Amino acid sequence: MTADAATGQARPDTFNASDYLLRAARDPDTAARTALTGPGGDLSYADLDALAGNIAAGLEAWGLRPEERVVLFMADGPSMAGAVLGAMRLGAVPVPVSTMLTGAELAALLNDARARVLIVSDRFAGPAGEALALAPGVRRVAVEGDAVPRVPEGVRMNPFADLVAEGAERGGEIREPYATSGDSSALWLYTSGTTGKPKGAMHRHANIRHVVETYGRQVLGITPDDRCYSVAKLFFAYGIGNSMFFPLAAGAATVLDPDRPTPASVAERLREYRPTLFFAVPTFYAALLNADVPADAFASVRLAVSAGEPLPAELCRRFTEKYGVEIIDGIGSTECLHIFLSNRPGEVRPGTTGVAVPGYELRVVDSAGADVAPGTPGSLLVKGESIATGYWCRTETTRQVFQGAWLRTGDTYVVDEDGYYTCLGRTGDMLKAGGIWVSPAEVEARLLEHPAVAMVAVVGLPDGDGLDKPVACVVLADGAKAEPEELIDFCRAGLAAFKRPREVLIMDVLPTTASGKLRRFAVRELAAALLGRD
Repeated sequence: MTADAATGQARPDTFNASDYLLRAARDPDTAARTALTGPGGDLSYADLDALAGNIAAGLEAWGLRPEERVVLFMADGPSMAGAVLGAMRLGAVPVPVSTMLTGAELAALLNDARARVLIVSDRFAGPAGEALALAPGVRRVAVEGDAVPRVPEGVRMNPFADLVAEGAERGGEIREPYATSGDSSALWLYTSGTTGKPKGAMHRHANIRHVVETYGRQVLGITPDDRCYSVAKLFFAYGIGNSMFFPLAAGAATVLDPDRPTPASVAERLREYRPTLFFAVPTFYAALLNADVPADAFASVRLAVSAGEPLPAELCRRFTEKYGVEIIDGIGSTECLHIFLSNRPGEVRPGTTGVAVPGYELRVVDSAGADVAPGTPGSLLVKGESIATGYWCRTETTRQVFQGAWLRTGDTYVVDEDGYYTCLGRTGDMLKAGGIWVSPAEVEARLLEHPAVAMVAVVGLPDGDGLDKPVACVVLADGAKAEPEELIDFCRAGLAAFKRPREVLIMDVLPTTASGKLRRFAVRELAAALLGRD
């Protein structure tokens, strides 16, 4: 419940997610509890509430208005969490974006979101400066830290601390949340999950409450005594649920880690901060096992969660056997904001994605849209209150993916008589690497920029742990020479690093149909045979 801007009286028809997530700050018995911890320092619920209020007031002083977007190119930490909550409190729309983006990729999102304000952590000053030169709509920049990006003439840049201080001078810490409704736009998250071009999935304030009340409470069973640690960062739908929505709504604590996760760094964080709930993707679980992280690192963890890509049954068993911690595998999407299909604690069936999360309905359908019988593969559809309202300025794609109350996930699934679902792969050509969507077309386009490359096809193949990784099959131009490592480095230089192919196979020809269309399935089979993964 928020206040009417004119009368100051509470209005029962309003709902603001920042108010909902910071209820613990309003209660004298919980206001002093730790909300955030980690390398960036500790904040109580009262401290976080004040920070969010100051940021809201500061952004308003900078001219940001309700429903306008503010892009956050930031490392996980108190400032990032405060910026998300502060923008929501103002009625504006925070847009956390991947810190793995290149300058050109960031500029594309800034322009697409029509953002006038960018908040950036100094460790990303380089690509931020490149992006600002290509994003003429941005007028104000706040920088967290010492290093500063290069900004074009006419763009005002201030330290993040100045933004907070300006808000405090305006009495920001006591500011009431803007009178949004449950249907008001609260958060945009960019995804390439259905097509290669990034699209802004638009989420309502009510969507945040829904994922908390369904997955957070009824699957995780999160309580105020829990402490969350997520390998997935806040700019992911998966990460922002793990590290903000679930713990804050429960009055629990969360560990925010600004650094790029490695098995060694995560083991150190686990020992230092002793989380009870641990969240990662299958690729990272495999990395932990391959790095032989000691079992006692997980001594405090009561439950582990996996999402982002299917968790191979053997990997699930190996992890639980070594660390004594059960993994519940699930599937979510940026469009659904978090997990809608999941195994349950004590009821895990390795190799499956579990059963529908309470509050969601699922269907497996054939190409005509008719439900298929158990045991028959088909396309997975989901219905629930956390589904995005659509993609920003992507009418045709929105119509393809959001079909009435149902969302077409793009995954092929089979369901058994007990209601357990098993993933058979992507319906289309999109693939995941480390739980992050990768568009083969985007990687192919980059490789074709190399003067030695004449043709290319990128497919997903399982590595030694059964996890799909991008593999590029390349035909070189007549007389040209290029080594696989050279082409991998070329991709790394022009794309976010996770999109790079893990292997490059130099071929004489690529299999095509009689009409010259690439036979991607045949390319995948050929690559698998060459790499000994058939």
